[in-house]
Amino acid sequence: MKSAVETISPTRVKLSVEVPFAELKPMLDDAYRTIGAQVQIPGFRKGKVPSRIIDQRVGRGAVVQEAVNEALPRFFAEAAEEQNVRAIGQPEVDVTAVPLEDGQDFTFTVETDVRPEVELPDLEGIAVEVDVVEATEDDITERLTALQERFGALVGVERAVEDGDFVSIDLSATIGGEEIDAVTGVSYEVGSGNMLPGMDEALIGMSAGESKDFTAPLAGGDREGEDAECTVTVQAVKVRELPALDDEFAQLASEFDTLEELRADVARQAEQSKKYEQGIQARDKVLEHLLETVDVAVPEGIVEAEVHQHLEGENRLDDDEHRAEVQESTRRALKAQFLLDAIAEKLEVRVEQPELIEYLVMSAQQYGMDPNTFAQTIDQQGQIPSIVQEVARRKGLAAVLDQAVVTDTAGTVIDLDELVPQNEEPSLADLVAQASEAEAAELVETDEADADAEVTESADDAEATDKA
Repeated sequence: MKSAVETISPTRVKLSVEVPFAELKPMLDDAYRTIGAQVQIPGFRKGKVPSRIIDQRVGRGAVVQEAVNEALPRFFAEAAEEQNVRAIGQPEVDVTAVPLEDGQDFTFTVETDVRPEVELPDLEGIAVEVDVVEATEDDITERLTALQERFGALVGVERAVEDGDFVSIDLSATIGGEEIDAVTGVSYEVGSGNMLPGMDEALIGMSAGESKDFTAPLAGGDREGEDAECTVTVQAVKVRELPALDDEFAQLASEFDTLEELRADVARQAEQSKKYEQGIQARDKVLEHLLETVDVAVPEGIVEAEVHQHLEGENRLDDDEHRAEVQESTRRALKAQFLLDAIAEKLEVRVEQPELIEYLVMSAQQYGMDPNTFAQTIDQQGQIPSIVQEVARRKGLAAVLDQAVVTDTAGTVIDLDELVPQNEEPSLADLVAQASEAEAAELVETDEADADAEVTESADDAEATDKA
């Protein structure tokens, strides 16, 4: 096989591939066997039909097409590897010559998006500035109040409903006189806004035993989004009574004997939380610095495919203003991916099995799934390579962050490792880089299946394109 590559742009190339007949012949032989086992020709048993008879009855073209569909992924992958082409996305295949007679060569071209080459700067000592953080009295009070609420009790009161009360209610919804849904004895915190729009306003001022009607769009079911006539009836009004902040509460809610000890521990936790936020800010600023200073070309084909998929899912294909917003965020997300991939390669990041397991467990928790079930699902969908790449990106960013010079606006040098207690193994940089899934989505919110496609995956796309 011979191959050549032509660079169309920094993110797109054209591969020209010439396959000698001798290399394609095994696929042609397989195609004859496959077709011979499928066709029924009088006088011949299935699987025993001679090639010349298949050519006469089915046609040489059908055999060649079967062979080419089988051969394309393999020869494309070999050519891409030979030319060091890192293909991604949906390739465009053009078959230029097929062996309609023995001895003729098979040639084709493929235009495909590729991962851009990224020229990285010196990654050591990147300087970033973060805000000064300090746990305030309000932060400590907020944490203590949250702890009190965990041990508080709901007590009934004889008065009208106020914002923040807890109520026991009956609720029904009808459309055109038909009851759509009804529930009884539901507990609800007034002001939380997590049920029907307008219900909080209806509840405030009501007393136990009273009912009130209001109109709201249904939040689920077959008639989701339709306006319904809703009736809410208050059965009871309750308030949360908080335990007194004293030594007795400290002993109930913690391992400490006195409120003073508990308060000191809460202050320490608040300070630690503020420092962690400082670390997250440092991570974001390091990445932002790299995105602003490193030139990363982004494949427009990948961008458009991702944007179309996103808008189609939202049923907003004609929303030009939203399209522009999605295009911008997608380009930035892809740029971040390619940048972090280049960092991981430069630093020779390796993902160990415990790190992969940790990521899978964390992701399973985000989706509320059993870790084993989640891992099996990911494996069946062929997404393990993408997850390995994502963990490598995070490790690469952690390594850069670990070498960064971080100071706050007061000029104090920040040691990120101080955010982690001494009995913990990971560095703070690792924890910062391995932030929650929601935070990670802000960093990279594109479809990894597209951006992480390897040559073999692109080869499958090539086969599908040719069959189409």
